[in-house]
Amino acid sequence: MLGTRDTRPAPHGPFPACDLRELDGRMAGMTTPVSAERRDGLRERKKAKTRQTIQEQALRLFVEQGYDETTVEQIAEAAEVSPSTFFRYFPTKEALVLRDDYAAVLHAALAAQPADAPLGTVLRDTFRTAFARLSQEEQSDLRLRARLQMSIPSLRARTLDKLLSTVDGLAAELARRFGRDPDDLRMRTLCGAVAGALVPVLVAWVTEDGRRPLDEMVDEALANLSCVLGG
Repeated sequence: MLGTRDTRPAPHGPFPACDLRELDGRMAGMTTPVSAERRDGLRERKKAKTRQTIQEQALRLFVEQGYDETTVEQIAEAAEVSPSTFFRYFPTKEALVLRDDYAAVLHAALAAQPADAPLGTVLRDTFRTAFARLSQEEQSDLRLRARLQMSIPSLRARTLDKLLSTVDGLAAELARRFGRDPDDLRMRTLCGAVAGALVPVLVAWVTEDGRRPLDEMVDEALANLSCVLGG
């Protein structure tokens, strides 16, 4: 015997039943490449902001109460982070003074040089361009950190190591550009000569508290070096 047909709609409509929690999990995993890039970009910006805040607060405290007298705990408190967070961004207190982006600025300036420019011109204009790109705020930051590097013995030694590393990296990149061996002595010598010529410029600029424009002092030093080297 046939019963009456149940015409009421199925509880889940024409589609199979689905656990909403399972559906939510599937949707959460369906991240588009664009949103992933945005999320990664936001995360990196937050990291950069935290790093900048820690460094700014540290430099402020160094000026106010002295480098040796300032503790990591004081810096972390001023930056509103925990000491463990501090060490995720800066492995040591020295790194607060030594860390900067000037090597990256130099490499960007080198990459911007015309492909057919001769070696001497590329080297001179790379340093000239890099210093000319520094904003007033960046110059103030450089002057403060350079003053600390000059006055604290432990930082002076680390500063020299960093300078040599920057020279080596720039020389290797120049060598690739001109088809030379990465350890080419000529490239290393030329980069070292220019970097060495700029050290007394920075010392004088810091000592004079930035009275003369840095880019003009750099131009003068590079011109003097060019005259001595005959080109």
